[in-house]
Amino acid sequence: QVQLVESGGGLVQPGGSLRLSCAASGSISRISFMGWYRQVPGKQRESVAAITSGGDTNYADSVKGRFTISRDNAKNTVYLQMNSLKPEDTAVYYCNRLPFLDWGQGTQVTVSS
Repeated sequence: QVQLVESGGGLVQPGGSLRLSCAASGSISRISFMGWYRQVPGKQRESVAAITSGGDTNYADSVKGRFTISRDNAKNTVYLQMNSLKPEDTAVYYCNRLPFLDWGQGTQVTVSS
């Protein structure tokens, strides 16, 4: 089973940027749907962005125009470029495919001054 490892999180000031990476242990070229999700303690995990094998993308309304999802099949990696970050973007960010694999550890993003 492919395993996914998220990285790239950290502490950033409001208005700043981060780039998250999701490295897969196997090929993602045939995975038709990859997505980024986030979760705040006490709340349900929510979908943030998704990308198909054909490059079509979809975003939550709250991140449209600020976040960009991309995939590099040659590197078996999915990225999430996050710009103009807001305090409400603070969460643990996860990546996954459909159908879901076991969730990884995620990467913490904290937006605070």
